[in-house]
Amino acid sequence: MIQSTVDELTAVIGTRPACRALGAAPATIYRARNPPPPRPPMPRQPPPRALSQAEREAVLAELHSERFVDCSPAAVWATLLDEGRYLASERTMYRLLAAAHGGVRERRAQLEHPAYAAPELLAARPNEMYSWDITKLKGPAKWTYYYLYVILDVFSRYAVGWTVQHRESAQVAKDLIAQVCEQQNIARDQLTVHADRGSSMTSKPVAFLLADLGVLKSHSRPYTSTDNPYSEAQFKTLKYRPDFPARFDSIQHARAHCRTFFDFYNNAHRHCGIGLMTPATVHYGRAEAVHAERAQVLDAAYQANPERFVQRAPTPPPLPTAAWINKPNSEEAAAH
Repeated sequence: MIQSTVDELTAVIGTRPACRALGAAPATIYRARNPPPPRPPMPRQPPPRALSQAEREAVLAELHSERFVDCSPAAVWATLLDEGRYLASERTMYRLLAAAHGGVRERRAQLEHPAYAAPELLAARPNEMYSWDITKLKGPAKWTYYYLYVILDVFSRYAVGWTVQHRESAQVAKDLIAQVCEQQNIARDQLTVHADRGSSMTSKPVAFLLADLGVLKSHSRPYTSTDNPYSEAQFKTLKYRPDFPARFDSIQHARAHCRTFFDFYNNAHRHCGIGLMTPATVHYGRAEAVHAERAQVLDAAYQANPERFVQRAPTPPPLPTAAWINKPNSEEAAAH
C-alpha cells in the first residue's frame, strides 16, 4: 500500500521526497521496482556426522525386511540393540521412513466420559496387580463369537493366563483366576485384581474366590475403558496384528492362533512402557541384566562414532519402576 502511494507521488515530487514524506526506505521502493534476478538454490551439504547413503540404505533395508516390516522403529531399535547391533537412533529411523514414504504416525481415538471417582492403583513389582478382561473373537458365521479371557500382570505386561471359551461365564473366570494364582504362587494380601464392570467380573463366584484367596478386587468406572488400559491395549495389539483373521473357523482355530500370539507377546513383543523389553524379561527378573547389556552396546557405538551423538552419550531406555492406573497428579497427591 505504501509503495503504491509512493508511485503516485513520484510523478509530482519525486521518489525520495515521497519516501521521506511517508517514512519509507528508498532502497525498499527501488528494490520492489527492479527486483534482482532469482538466485539458484545452493545445494545443502550434509553434516559430517550424518549417515552415509550406504548406512541409510542399510537402515531402510532392515526396517523393510520381512522380520521387521510390521514392527515400530522403537521395537526394531530395541531388538537390534539386544542382538548387539546399533544402526541408528529411533528418531533417525522415523526420519528415514518419513523421507521414503511421506510420513508415519499413530492414530488413537479417545472417548471422554462424565467425571466419576477414578480408581488409583499402583504396581511396583510383578505379581502385585493383575488386570483382566474378556473380548469377543468372531466365529465362522455372522453373530457367532468365541470369548477370550486374558489376565495380565500390570507391572510386567506379562499374560499370566488366558483361555478361549464358547461363552462368557463367571465359573470360567473363577477357574482361570484360581489357576493363575496357584501357578504364580500368590500369597494372601499380595495381589490386587482389577477389571471392568462386566457381569463375569462383578459376579459372586469371582468375588467369593478373591475373598477366599485374600486378593483385593478393584473395578473400573462405568463405561470407562481407560480405567482398564493395560487389558485394552493388549487386545488392540492382538487384533491389529497382520495375521489376525477376520473370522475363526472353529474354537480350535482360535485357541491355536492365541497360543502363537501369546508366545510372541510374552517373549518377543517390545513395550515402550517397560523400557522396550519383553514382558517375560521383566516378569522373571532379567530386566537389569538386559539393561546393562544394552548400555554396553550403546557405549561401543558412542566410542566408535562420538560425533554422531551431539547432545550426550546414548543411554538405553530406563528400567520400569512403577505402573499406574489413573496416576494422581502432584496437586491431588498433596491434598491427600
